[in-house]
Amino acid sequence: MTLLLIKQFIQKITLHMFHKHDRHTIVQFRKTPLTGAPSFRNFLHQDILIFKYMKAITYFKALADETRLRLLHLLVNHELSVGEIVTVLEMGQSRVSRHLKILAEAGLVEHRRDGLWVFYRAIEDGPGREFVDAVSYLMRKEDALRDDLRRAEEVMRERAQRIKQFFNNIAADWSKLSQQVLGDVQIADEVMSRMPSPCRVAADLGCGTGEILEALLMKADTVIGVDSSPKMLELAQKRLHTEQASLRMGSLEHLPLRDDEADFVVISLVLHHLPKPSEGLRETWRVLADGGKLVVVEFRKHENEFMRSKFGDRWLGFTDEDMQTWLSSAGFQTLEVAAFHANRGMKVGLYLAQKTTEPIENQKS
Repeated sequence: MTLLLIKQFIQKITLHMFHKHDRHTIVQFRKTPLTGAPSFRNFLHQDILIFKYMKAITYFKALADETRLRLLHLLVNHELSVGEIVTVLEMGQSRVSRHLKILAEAGLVEHRRDGLWVFYRAIEDGPGREFVDAVSYLMRKEDALRDDLRRAEEVMRERAQRIKQFFNNIAADWSKLSQQVLGDVQIADEVMSRMPSPCRVAADLGCGTGEILEALLMKADTVIGVDSSPKMLELAQKRLHTEQASLRMGSLEHLPLRDDEADFVVISLVLHHLPKPSEGLRETWRVLADGGKLVVVEFRKHENEFMRSKFGDRWLGFTDEDMQTWLSSAGFQTLEVAAFHANRGMKVGLYLAQKTTEPIENQKS
């Protein structure tokens, strides 16, 4: 970074933290004229508020390295496994792990252990997050950091393509394979028992071969099925064979539906494939009419790595706390939480929610 950027960096961080934390620890430096060539030391003497705050020193030291700066910028924008970070940055795993440890000890990144995998992201709360937010505008200006983001997006697109191809390949056997995991859990029956009647438009987001859509037709005037797999949609079309059904190619993060188009929505065993399940729920809020109902069916938190190796699951289930927090942040009120025993020692959670308030991010804007 240039000296000017360093000056802006220090001023913005210090002022930002001044407004957020202990104000009695601020020292005002007297302005002195610059003499000779500009230097970092001279910049420090120009109306810069220096914060004697130990956390700030820790944060600055943690970012005084190009690799760690690249890592933080990457993890502000994506939650990634160590393997994915290695691929994006084209560095050895030991080097990446060493720098991640420094950032974690400084309180700038955190990790989520999921079975045998570990995922990293920028810290989400507290003074560490305030520091990250304050430096983000500078990181966005760096071309090298933007290149990292482009590579990260390529990695995520390649992963999504592999998942799509996987589901294309197993589409014909999907009912049998899902039964092996779900056992006696009858998801369609549980959804139907919570579906309002009458219902104008019902949507199944991640509809697969259309089993739930077929059930929804018993109460809805129109059903909409969304899936990213062309083969799954082809089989759903053969199953339904009615003008009451609209099948659409798309993803949960970017739904091919209008605002408020559906009155009832189902998301069954889809969120565990998403890098950010909360984004899928916020997009669902957009397409659901005011007061509309949502049923989310998902695996409870488990340690069964078979689900990752066999089905490509990114998340090995979710806790009730995680799911309800995401629903609340997305603008839903949870009305019911239920659980059912599946095979392989797993449980399936069901969450009935209603669209109420604006998502938290919308309220801030």
